[in-house]
Order: sequence, then C-alpha cells, then structure tokens
Amino acid sequence: MVHFTRQILSNGLHVLVHEDHSTPLVAVNVAYYVGSRNEQPDKTGFAHLFEHLMFAGSKNVPDFDDPLQIAGGENNAYTTNDYTTFYEILPAENLETALWLESDRMLSLNISQKALRVQRKVVVEEFSETCLNEPYGDAWHHLSDLMYREHPYRWPVIGLTPEHVANATIDDVRAFYKNWYTPNNAVLSIAGKVNTQEALQLAEKWFGAIPAGPAVEHRLPAEPPQDTHHRREVKAAVPVPAVYLAFRTPARLHPDFYAVDLLSDVLAQGESSRLYRRLLKEQQLFSQIDAYITANLDPGLLVIEGRPAEGISPDDALAAIWKELELLKTAPIDQRELEKIQHRFESTVVFSETSVLNKAQNLAFYELLHHAELMNEEVEIYLAVSAAELHRSAQSLFRADNSATLIYVPA
Repeated sequence: MVHFTRQILSNGLHVLVHEDHSTPLVAVNVAYYVGSRNEQPDKTGFAHLFEHLMFAGSKNVPDFDDPLQIAGGENNAYTTNDYTTFYEILPAENLETALWLESDRMLSLNISQKALRVQRKVVVEEFSETCLNEPYGDAWHHLSDLMYREHPYRWPVIGLTPEHVANATIDDVRAFYKNWYTPNNAVLSIAGKVNTQEALQLAEKWFGAIPAGPAVEHRLPAEPPQDTHHRREVKAAVPVPAVYLAFRTPARLHPDFYAVDLLSDVLAQGESSRLYRRLLKEQQLFSQIDAYITANLDPGLLVIEGRPAEGISPDDALAAIWKELELLKTAPIDQRELEKIQHRFESTVVFSETSVLNKAQNLAFYELLHHAELMNEEVEIYLAVSAAELHRSAQSLFRADNSATLIYVPA
C-alpha cells in the first residue's frame, strides 16, 4: 500500500506526495499528458523531440544537468504513445533543487534556433541508428501501420519519418510547447524522505505562480474494430528471419485489460511459460520468443515475436504459435497455472514498491488515468481474475481477423 496526499494547485497542476523515511533519497517526477498520439500526421516525432528539448536549458538554468549534479542527483526522461515523463532522484535535503529546475523549464523553456537545430540533429540520428540501420528496427513502423488506420497509434513514438523532425520549425515547436507543457496538463509526484506538508508548500512555491495553459482536449479519432487479417513480408538486412503476430487489445482502463495482461504472462513470462517451454525448449522451433502488451490508454496491442530456429520456416513457426493460442481458446487454463502467474505479478509489484522512483512514477501514471488510488487496487483486481475470464478473453482476442502478421526475411 502506497499512501499519498493529493493537492491540486489553482493552475491545475496535480501534486502527489508519498512519505518514505526508509531512504535518504527523494524522487521527483513530472509527467505531461502528451505523447505521440497527440501529434499531427504530418508532424510526428514531436513528443520525442521535446523529451530532448526539455534539457536544452531554460530562462534561469542554461544547463539542466549542472545544478542537479552539484546537488548529488541524477535524471532522465522517456516518451510513450500516451505521455512524457521527466524525473530526478537526489538526496532528500536537496528536493527544492529539483523542483526549481522542473518549474523553470515548465514556465520558460529556452526554445532557440540553436537549441532546436542541435536537438533535431540528435533525434534524426537516433531515428537512423535505432530504426533504419538496426536489424528489425522498423518493426513498430510496420506493426503500427498494419494494426491502425485512423488512430494516431498508427505511427511509433519516434515518428513516422525523420523528415518530420528534420523540418520542424521554431514556430511548430513553440506551439507544441505552449499547448501541452502546461501545469494543467501535468502531474508532479514526490516520493521519499519528505514531510508531506513541507513538500506541498515547496510545490506551491515553485509551481503555483505558473499560469495555466489553454484547456487541453484529447479528442482522438476512434479506431474501428479490427475485422481483417493483415500480413506483410519484409526483405531486409537482417541476420535471420523473424515473425511478429499482433492482436488488438482493450484500452488500459477496460475491465478486460487485466485478463489480457495475464494471458501475455501465460504465454511468455519466464522459462515455465507456454511459448518458451513448449516451442523453444521442447520442440526447439524458436531460438527466442516473447509476448507482451503495450498497455496503451486507448486500445493497444498484444505482440508475440520470435526468431525461428535454423531450418524452421516462418510459416511453420507461426503455425506453432497459433496452435498454442488455440489451446488457450478451447479450454480454461489450470487454476494452479493461473495462480502461479498472479502471484508472480503480485511479487513483482511488491518488489517495485521498494524503489522511491518507481513509486513516484507510478503515482504520476495512475493520476494521468484520473485515479491514482488505482495504484493500490490493481493487485486485488489481478488476483480476482478467474480462469473463465482468461478463457473468454482468449476466445475474443486470438482471432485471425483481429490480428496482423509481420515477417522479416533476410535480403
């Protein structure tokens, strides 16, 4: 159980504080409710670009890292389809340093031509390294395109093409900043060795005077239900063939999300999971195999990916995966198998809550879901999922017309 106090400032900023006196540290997390899904189709990659621009200096802080390092802290950030997070972890007595740094770039980021030019180059180079020049690096470009037609999940977080970021103008990025990087579109979470009331006072001191931005509306086109199987074969500079099988899943807050999440664990969580044990260890059809969900705020994906073993064709490998999925559809899983997966999930959650950084980040994420209390409720929800619910979800999910197949073949 993670106890916390919530306060909403007059400018709309949600502030959550969790006291943890078992550590000498404090974690500060600022999550902005903007991700790649909030971009325009001809201006993708902007959310990721801003992850970099936010470190380019602000009105009173020309170099974000220097004061933080002097205070004994470290920081990082990441971008998703749905939100962008920035965080610091530092000695608790230096909490105010982190709040000062975050408030300064929320209020007055230095979006200069020089900063934009430098960060555009960094992001375009990252696109080339991770997508264009890395084997299987463009998999998410293909999967997103295969599984979405209307919703902005149809492009990956890094962007649809590097030209969108390369051609970004100073007016483009200033408008993006003005619209999304506002207190009323953000959550500040603080976890660690703090006094709650003192932390709330410091949050008010450093963020309270920042003006609220325009009212934020997340009006996104709804993706029609998947009703046709899509298949794509890509010849590329890859060392061995690879197969990807994607299925459309419920949104993060949908009641069926939890059963689908557990299904992905049944398939590929640990060496005793079905795909790993049967297809890799016993039948030796794969050299590696995995399954995971994207857990997007809007309907996302469950993806199974694998590298067929030498001498195994991609179609034979895919047929073996489908055989395992059909087994999940024909009969409920054994209660013992379900409980093993549920308890593994529970232990993972308990272990993660030993980290103040994890607690700060989770508080911010669940508050973006408009219900931070859910952070303390979900373990019980997962433990209450029945074998019958998994069976029903498997039947609904693992359909050919709810899927797409991506195959890489060495050129």
